[in-house]
Amino acid sequence: MSGFDQDPVYSVYSRDTIPATAPDLPSDTEKLFLEFLSQYRVGGDFIYRDKLRANLLLKQHLLEVDLRHLSLYNDELAHALQNRPAEVLPLFENAAARLARSILFPRTNATNPSEVDQKAAAEAINKIQITLKSSLNMLQFRELTADTMNKLVRIPGIVISASVLSSRATKMHLECRACRHIKTIYPQGGLGGMGSGSDRGLPRRCEGAPPPDGSKKDCPLDPYLIVHTRSTFADQQTLKLQEAPDMVPVGELPRHMLLSADRYLAGQVVPGSRVIATGIYSTFQGAKGKGESAAATHRPYLRVVHLEFSSPAAVGSGGANPFGIQFTPEEEEEFGEMARSDGFYERFARSVGPSIYGSLDIKKAIACLLFGGSKKVLPDGMRLRGDINVLLLGDPGTAKSQLLKFVEKVAPIAVYTSGKGSSAAGLTASVQRDAASREFYLEGGAMVLADTGVVCIDEFDKMRDEDRVAIHEAMEQQTISIAKAGITTVLNSRTSVLAAANPVFGRYDEGRSPGENIDFQTTILSRFDMIFIVRDEHSESRDKMIAKHVMNIHMNRPTDNAEQNDDELPLDKMKRYIAYCKSKCAPRLSPDAQEMLSSHFVSLRKQVQQVEQDNDERSSIPITIRQLEAIIRISESLAKMTLSSAVLNHHVEEAIRLFKFSTMDAVSAGSADGMSRGELSEEMTQIEKELRRRLPVGWSTSYQSLMKEFVTQRGYSQHALERTLYILEKKEIIRFSGQKKVVHRVGV
Repeated sequence: MSGFDQDPVYSVYSRDTIPATAPDLPSDTEKLFLEFLSQYRVGGDFIYRDKLRANLLLKQHLLEVDLRHLSLYNDELAHALQNRPAEVLPLFENAAARLARSILFPRTNATNPSEVDQKAAAEAINKIQITLKSSLNMLQFRELTADTMNKLVRIPGIVISASVLSSRATKMHLECRACRHIKTIYPQGGLGGMGSGSDRGLPRRCEGAPPPDGSKKDCPLDPYLIVHTRSTFADQQTLKLQEAPDMVPVGELPRHMLLSADRYLAGQVVPGSRVIATGIYSTFQGAKGKGESAAATHRPYLRVVHLEFSSPAAVGSGGANPFGIQFTPEEEEEFGEMARSDGFYERFARSVGPSIYGSLDIKKAIACLLFGGSKKVLPDGMRLRGDINVLLLGDPGTAKSQLLKFVEKVAPIAVYTSGKGSSAAGLTASVQRDAASREFYLEGGAMVLADTGVVCIDEFDKMRDEDRVAIHEAMEQQTISIAKAGITTVLNSRTSVLAAANPVFGRYDEGRSPGENIDFQTTILSRFDMIFIVRDEHSESRDKMIAKHVMNIHMNRPTDNAEQNDDELPLDKMKRYIAYCKSKCAPRLSPDAQEMLSSHFVSLRKQVQQVEQDNDERSSIPITIRQLEAIIRISESLAKMTLSSAVLNHHVEEAIRLFKFSTMDAVSAGSADGMSRGELSEEMTQIEKELRRRLPVGWSTSYQSLMKEFVTQRGYSQHALERTLYILEKKEIIRFSGQKKVVHRVGV
């Protein structure tokens, strides 16, 4: 038997059945941690000792430790910390507290320190919070299985709700109400006491000594009361983490996870922030709900030991590097060279949706949207947005949705949603009720989750009007105000909106004015910086080119523009470059550009006024001061694309050209041959009247003789005649035969 005793005892509960090489005794482990903190150095710097001293001087009882350093110093310790963090982390914190005491109270380092000194040191520094920065592989929500229970894990996600800070007792001072016996207990951290009352861990019987006269104590059951004034508390916050939308498999709902953050980690994040949480995957016994009977089934949660931010919404101001992406010096140099290279703007625009044929100007507008302008905060606190909104309005089959899908992939933060499947609450925010505390809390919708990113809304015309109104404020003021269920608050939604819609009749009807084709109110149209009318034009040469392009893509052959596409940027590089430009550059207008813009805006207003007079109707697409700001934003984003700090004349010229091609083109759509829409429709009515008189039902004539009679002899425009014939054919009043050479009158 003695031989068996000499071997280490194997315990099924403590760890796997292999003799552990790490020190078994907690005191030894603590000693090793103390050595690591006091002796680990990089070069000549004792980094943790110095960091701890600096934090103590700032009255912060906090120390961030990099797990890589620990594994370099003592691999077994690092393994123990990863596999049994709940046991080992308190020892680490004790070691840090001992080191902190020896730094602040050097006299306790002496061989026999006085009790007064020791007591003062212990009161001054009770616990130091250790946060563990690790470079473990990130796990997705769906990979958290029973095997990872009680291990250290690292998961990315979006914080969708954060509770108010509550105080959790770390030391409870108890007093017996009968015999005044005093007892101190130290409750465990985490969400342990969530389900039941606060008396969970209190002793049932009084543990005081019996009276000296030998009489029996008669303290009642549950005698202890908590003396709150002598207990110590720590902040605790419950967060709800949801997996990022791009990580969710198709057809699944996004998963949630409860996070418990305490002390210095509490109050760090706001809903909408993207974080990477490192923590201990643990469980708690929830409140017994319906159907929850098994005592051994616990709900999982994560006890956070470190939070990394990966978005600007979390840091508030945006910080130096908002997207949480680190750039190496080589990469920065490469980006600088890219920005300085010739024709980079064209090259970047061509890399947007490279498999989509043509539409270069739309791609340029989308490139501008990805970079965005510079947001400004005026001295009186007024904010001017820097994000660009684009509306693509056009015929089916013009690859609008494909462009939206591409933007979702390439933007550092993006949310894709479709019009019919989105409600006002889903886009802005919804009020939920917490199952445990029965309190209301807000959960952010798509516009909040995509803060500082892009929201792609497909089928924009299919949305209900009351839902579309919900995004008015988000598009211009960049906030979402909520007043429901007793919650009145304002959420940030600094997003660009890229929307795609079809005209009223499914296709764009050339015979009608833009106002009849576009069913949106002017309030929403004026919030879009660029409005593109994408027509599916019928021309044989273009159709041949598109057909060839599509066939090549389907057969995986290099397309015709493959020569140009050799310099096409890869998706990942575009994503990083956009994040780099957004974090590094905020261009401002130069005086020349300013002069050019203001004079141009005046001429644009004149032009619109002229169109309105000619057509004798108000333009359905308004040109307001918002459109001037739009041109400023577009020119800023063009400057940002090439990392230029000032907006120069050529940026403004290109911005004006883009604006003219998009919104101004949409304003004057339907006019042709130098005639306004009003004159054209008048002429068409005349032609129709004469045609009906000239061609009785059942008669036919050649197209050529009609041309000769109406255009050459009577002086009508050819465009008006062609359009009239086109409309009459649609109404089935005439019919063409013999390759459109002969016109038959068939209907009334």
